[in-house]
Amino acid sequence: MRSSRRRRAFLAATGLVAVLTLTATACNSGDDKASGGSTASSSQSGDDKIKIPDDIKDKLKEHGIDVGQWASGGWKNWDKDKWLSEAKDFVNPVIEGLWKPDRMKSAKDPDKTISAKDAAADQGISDPDPAPVDAQAEKTPYHDHAAPVGKVFFDSPEGSMVCSGTVIKDVNHPGKSNLVWTAGHCVHAGGSGGWYRNIAFVPSYNDQGKSESELGSATASEIAPYGQWWADWASTSNEWISGGDETGGAGAPYDYAVLHVKPEQGTKSLEETVGNALDVDFSAPSAQDVSAMGAWGYPAAPPYNGLNMFKCVDKPGRLSLDPTLPTMYRIGCTMTGGSSGGGWFRVVDGETKLVSNTSIGPSDNTWLAGPQLGKGAEQLYETMSKEYGGQ
Repeated sequence: MRSSRRRRAFLAATGLVAVLTLTATACNSGDDKASGGSTASSSQSGDDKIKIPDDIKDKLKEHGIDVGQWASGGWKNWDKDKWLSEAKDFVNPVIEGLWKPDRMKSAKDPDKTISAKDAAADQGISDPDPAPVDAQAEKTPYHDHAAPVGKVFFDSPEGSMVCSGTVIKDVNHPGKSNLVWTAGHCVHAGGSGGWYRNIAFVPSYNDQGKSESELGSATASEIAPYGQWWADWASTSNEWISGGDETGGAGAPYDYAVLHVKPEQGTKSLEETVGNALDVDFSAPSAQDVSAMGAWGYPAAPPYNGLNMFKCVDKPGRLSLDPTLPTMYRIGCTMTGGSSGGGWFRVVDGETKLVSNTSIGPSDNTWLAGPQLGKGAEQLYETMSKEYGGQ
């Protein structure tokens, strides 16, 4: 995500917290259970050590990328002319066993911090800065309390990175969704770069909330209770692709993305495996009309280490970085980088729905801001559902 934040004393928004106890029903059960030990479920042959569909092979070759060398480290080539940027050029073939536990633990946060000067812009449109709200540790095991929340891992020119994400429902494939909601900057570098690589999602990562030392002897199922899920397609807004930058930039109000994922093992859908998924609320309600929003994620920048799930609940306010751009939601929260992409939830008629995701925050980690999800976000979601949801 882009930055972090600190929060005031915990807000007693018990309604949201209670409803967001998302009990999972399919944790590591059945023949199709996913194991964190990551082996690709399909056989690999020919010149590939990884399974790459023919159309993806052709796409890589068109850009001068050696398909046979990709898994052996070819993906590390970030040359400008080979760093695919256009929306149609996303490629993310599975590399068996790449995201080993130690590699996941060492991944960094893609911090997105804006300066105090930027945050104070357009005070006539923005609400006053919220008081910090201290992030609260989620109860363990995570699969009993917030199963749809997980970590997004990816590789960038700066190294291995982490964000957060949420399993969402697929309106065209009820009960069998393979869709994950996250931030645009967790999948694409914005105007100065292209698509990140080796993007994978791990729901309920570190399910028991173990410490770093304890994770050294943890089992695969404790680290990744539902296995690893690789993105075989990703979509983010054209505004993020063209206008996003290291501090959010003009792309910040459009900083959202949807992943379509597939398991390294098994054939069940993500929703069936996790046992739950959340609806997305595209009504873009006014912050003034919402009593509470909650942000969930895995903050990785100090004082956090990215291993544990946290949450913040607050009444949202408005943040406008520029009068020509859509207003963003803002809440007090001390979560830091790594929580980027994590879902923001609100209760609608007794049902918890995803209404935004963490995008940016200030350098002193006192608040978080996320985009409003309106017609553009809904169109992106529907396109993903229709064109890739059934795969």
